[in-house]
Amino acid sequence: MNVSVVITSSHEPRTIGLALKTILKQDSSRIKEIMVVAPDKETLAAAKKVTTNPKVKLIKDQGKGKPAALNLAFQKASAEILVLTDGDVYLGKNSLTDLLSLFEDPSVGGISGRPISANSRNTLLGFWSHFLTEAAHQTRLSRFNKGQFLELSGYLLAIKKKLVQEIPASTLADDLYLSQLVAKAGEKTAYQPKAEVFVNYPTTLTDWFKQKRRSAYDYWKTDLQSGRSPLEEVIDGLKLGLTCPQNIREFLWLILLFGARLILWLEIFFLRLFGKRSLWQRVETTK
Repeated sequence: MNVSVVITSSHEPRTIGLALKTILKQDSSRIKEIMVVAPDKETLAAAKKVTTNPKVKLIKDQGKGKPAALNLAFQKASAEILVLTDGDVYLGKNSLTDLLSLFEDPSVGGISGRPISANSRNTLLGFWSHFLTEAAHQTRLSRFNKGQFLELSGYLLAIKKKLVQEIPASTLADDLYLSQLVAKAGEKTAYQPKAEVFVNYPTTLTDWFKQKRRSAYDYWKTDLQSGRSPLEEVIDGLKLGLTCPQNIREFLWLILLFGARLILWLEIFFLRLFGKRSLWQRVETTK
């Protein structure tokens, strides 16, 4: 099966080059096209400087949010498999080959790669990012090994194009929405931990809450009951908390993380109860 790689980006001229270069270094035998979708000329110009490869297509969207950008890419993509990633992350060596290998099972409809924090672990928020990505890895791996539904990561995911429908404009967690499309079609979601994607996470508390707030809102409850509930998060966090901290400082940072997540879930509860405000706010420190 051939592949359309879709890189959604917005005002990220400093990071799009690395994102595109690491994709171009992957095995290209199955890549039919690489689509860079962005609303701003600076990002598209930076992508153009990286390569003249004819497989790379630059597409300007109307700046109406990520769901609209993805929908535009879905309309233009011509391959059987869509690989979705972002303009502010970068792939590990052979990540694309490893990701696509799980489609050897014809019952698999969507595959998640493994996000890895590119931040230093020696700061409060850096440690938080390492802890949360490890927790997500353990959860996906456990569900995959048990044959259960799992959430695909929007940082790197592959999905059969025939399963993709238009994403509603109000969607905040597009990766969860696509995961549900796979399950509703009666196909499996799978996890490939070898398919590493490196992510820069927020370095300020304000940006951390912006990022987590917009994703947690859609994860509160789904019709598949597959979202991250506060109770599940506490149980999984306590299990990992016994082994992840490497010193007293990290143990104290972990306690602060549990407090921050509690504040986040309480905020989401009241937003759902009294009506949400605009939750899509740009996170500058990851760019």
